[in-house]
Amino acid sequence: MYTLKKSLGQHFLKDEGVCRQIISVLQERPVERLLEVGPGGGALTKYLIEWPSIEFLAVELDEEKVEYLQKTYPSLQGKIIHQSILEIEPPFVGSFTVVGNFPYNISTQILFHLLEWRSQVECAVGMFQKEVAERVAAPSGNKVYGVISVLIQTFFTVEYLFDVHEQSFNPPPKVKSGMIRLLPRTDVPAFASEKKLFLLVKTAFNQRRKTLRNAVRGLFEPDVLDDPLFDLRAEALSVEQFAELSFRMR
Repeated sequence: MYTLKKSLGQHFLKDEGVCRQIISVLQERPVERLLEVGPGGGALTKYLIEWPSIEFLAVELDEEKVEYLQKTYPSLQGKIIHQSILEIEPPFVGSFTVVGNFPYNISTQILFHLLEWRSQVECAVGMFQKEVAERVAAPSGNKVYGVISVLIQTFFTVEYLFDVHEQSFNPPPKVKSGMIRLLPRTDVPAFASEKKLFLLVKTAFNQRRKTLRNAVRGLFEPDVLDDPLFDLRAEALSVEQFAELSFRMR
């Protein structure tokens, strides 16, 4: 078999019911090219490799798991990228779907990596620590709405799908998990530049208990700060309002 490595944040899905739920979600949209992130012991992989007429690749950092998967599922020969998801370029030419039980210790980094791939990612279905999944999906005004909420929702529509119990994994994590789906927005709001938008959002939420005026004072000319919008806290602003404000930055 294989060992589980805490250093890699490994909690492998074992609940067949959850696996089938994930497959069902994926089947709601046409899939031509599919990347599985962190196949681990193959709980989900064994279903994915049976799909007809799709290009399938998996990315797995742990050499032991790569060897196990190739031995257990011979059809995976040549289809596993033995690297970190954070270090690879888009693995397909053209658009593709991403699915995975994402390692919780790098899940936020994976989301930002998907942002870099956004021109090609047509759908992403991912398992996260529930707290992270809720944060990504949170609307403005919600207490967990923050940097990752705004930046992901600028480019993707986020849907919280379902909770996943700790006992669905081996070993059980100490937290509940949540499944979300990202779909590219057809109405991405205009913004001044990615650099300005990211700086604005991160600065605004860095001092989220302060009014926007006090939190982002250094990014705007004094006359711009007179706008009543700056009386609000960051969590009150919509994705569209952040995008619009980026045009008024210094």
